[in-house]
Amino acid sequence: MTVIKSNKSTDLFLDHVVSHTDFSALRAKGLEFLKEKGLPALKEEEYKFTAISKKLEQSISRFSTAENIPLTQEQIKPHIFEGFNGDLVVFNNGVFDPSVSSVSKKGYTFETLSENQPELLGKIAKTEKDPFVALNNVFFEDGIYIKVGKNQKIEQPILFLYFNQANKGEVITPRLLIEIEDGAEVKFLENTISLDEESYFSNPVTEIKVGQNAHVHYCRFQNENRKSISVNNFEVDIHKDATFTSVVISMAGDLVRNNLSLNLLDTGCEGNMYGLYLLNGKTHVDNHTNVDHTKPHCQSNELYKGVLADSSRGIFNGKIFVRQDAQKTNAFQQNNNILLSEDAIVNTKPQLEIWADDVKCSHGCTTGQLDEEALFYLQARGIGKENAKGLLLFAFAGEVLEYIAVDSFKDYCLHLVQERLGSNF
Repeated sequence: MTVIKSNKSTDLFLDHVVSHTDFSALRAKGLEFLKEKGLPALKEEEYKFTAISKKLEQSISRFSTAENIPLTQEQIKPHIFEGFNGDLVVFNNGVFDPSVSSVSKKGYTFETLSENQPELLGKIAKTEKDPFVALNNVFFEDGIYIKVGKNQKIEQPILFLYFNQANKGEVITPRLLIEIEDGAEVKFLENTISLDEESYFSNPVTEIKVGQNAHVHYCRFQNENRKSISVNNFEVDIHKDATFTSVVISMAGDLVRNNLSLNLLDTGCEGNMYGLYLLNGKTHVDNHTNVDHTKPHCQSNELYKGVLADSSRGIFNGKIFVRQDAQKTNAFQQNNNILLSEDAIVNTKPQLEIWADDVKCSHGCTTGQLDEEALFYLQARGIGKENAKGLLLFAFAGEVLEYIAVDSFKDYCLHLVQERLGSNF
């Protein structure tokens, strides 16, 4: 078993690695990186507002791989939203569980990474990109490889359900590699579920290659327990004339860090990133996004919105890079936030770096309170104050939800968002 201990005097101690013989090259690379760099401290720019190492020291006495837990169909059913008709992939503490999954493989290949170790593994989400990619390299025992065939159009969505239930000190490390061949189309949905209220650390890594003229939509819903710590690395390579759209909705957890990177590698690419975070209590959500324009005639759109109450904290750091060869780039980025409490905090930092001279790029951010005039207008027409507040907040949040491509999943998310805005704010 792999054991990594966290210590206040240093970022990371690596005790030993035995028994893991698969993925040895990737694992060795992760260990080497962690021995040299350790986990990030607050002095590091990328984590200056998120004290992840300190949080892990407080909550996790040591790192060890979480054991599988028995799952039944009765536990699964409540989390399959009404109207869902597609393939179901269940992860049990980070490991694929075929006993409660339903995978048709129509139009795509589905294998565990131990059955087929593709050359792409670790090539998209590079070890040196983030310490938590390296940590996943060390700990993951197996993962899933999905390859959608050339010109295949998968009509029904593929749903990933991540069920987490671990003892204090255990780490959950899902690994997912998806390859979309030229001309293919597919929609992915993801939902993470905490089965109890105990603390755990989840550290998933997802790598996606989008082939030429392929179109992919991926929606993630995060609503874990109030003690969970989660660092998500999600990296996408997008090729010629392809489109990738990401929607991320974050509602609960102790500390959530989302690293999302889109690499536009050829002409005619389009990358879309939409996010919504509705936070209360002491929830801390940190969204770090990156769009890298490397070739001409590409576009990216990014819109993240936050509603924060109580003592919650939100961080948005969005980066757009336009390389020298990326002429005729069209890039848009916006982050908007509403604070409902004097104790709620937002740190927002949109960034734009341009080396080309024939581009259309814009970025910006806003942070404020609810519009008092709009609130008064609704109350003057007989709507109670709390209902009026809920309507305004839902109108603000609803713009992001409209980008969810699967109607049944959109309805599921709408219901939970309305419930949160109506009852908790």
